[in-house]
Amino acid sequence: MKPIIITDSNCDLTAEYLKENNIPVIPFYFNLKGQDYADDFGKSISYKEFYNELRNGEMPTTAQITPFVFEEYFRKYISEGYSIVYIGFSSELSGSYNNSVLAKNAILAEESNADITVIDTKSATTGQGLLVFYACEMLKHGKSKEDIVSWIEDNKLKVNHWFTVDSLDHLKRGGRLSATSATVGTLLSIKPILIINNDGKLVPVKKVRGRKKAIRELLDELKNKIINPEEQTIYITHGDCIEDAVYLKTLLMSEIKVRNVVINYLGPIIGTHTGPGLICITFIGKDREI
Repeated sequence: MKPIIITDSNCDLTAEYLKENNIPVIPFYFNLKGQDYADDFGKSISYKEFYNELRNGEMPTTAQITPFVFEEYFRKYISEGYSIVYIGFSSELSGSYNNSVLAKNAILAEESNADITVIDTKSATTGQGLLVFYACEMLKHGKSKEDIVSWIEDNKLKVNHWFTVDSLDHLKRGGRLSATSATVGTLLSIKPILIINNDGKLVPVKKVRGRKKAIRELLDELKNKIINPEEQTIYITHGDCIEDAVYLKTLLMSEIKVRNVVINYLGPIIGTHTGPGLICITFIGKDREI
């Protein structure tokens, strides 16, 4: 059976890339001002409009992908004769991965020959997307499903996500930061540096004073951690702050030689919890924790 790479909308790859490479994407959903939207890469509601609503004080809610939806997608591609590799959002940040396991098991109970692998990336946004990208590259070069799955499992904890946020309000609302710390941090212009750790959880690891210094810190961590940079595609993700993303890209390209740098929006699901102004850089490193 021919392998097919499937992911979900939290990968934050560009819609163009996903379409060009025939990668099915299972959408998350969110509710904004009483209306449900699919996370469909800015088609139903533009990224700009979404982040402006957050700036105006709106607080969307997000929903995980249900087992039923996973079953629908998996059954479609199984019926077409594919061998499925689903590359999913961290199980520590959403129940969706566990729902994909339930869907897989339900299908296997009826069709024991169905070939479905679900992968907990322990990653988010373009960290997850980076694994999709490399899996797609391997598929193009004729690698087997077993090769692709083995490579992802061996390398997923080398995927580094280093990011900072502009406002501490959303981290406070989400319980990632105390109200006192958020107030003091705002007064002192403290910007947290956060990572996704080996468990797939979002954790703060440093504090830096000032936005420019925080962005500089992201690049310094890349330079400290990255392996074989000239072979890598680096992703920079932003929460509607394209100028800062371009600034980081310019710094990066002036100081280190890499294969490519891709800038893209942070989608609404994670953006709901981090707010406007997030800057994230993702790459393959020696390891992912400090």
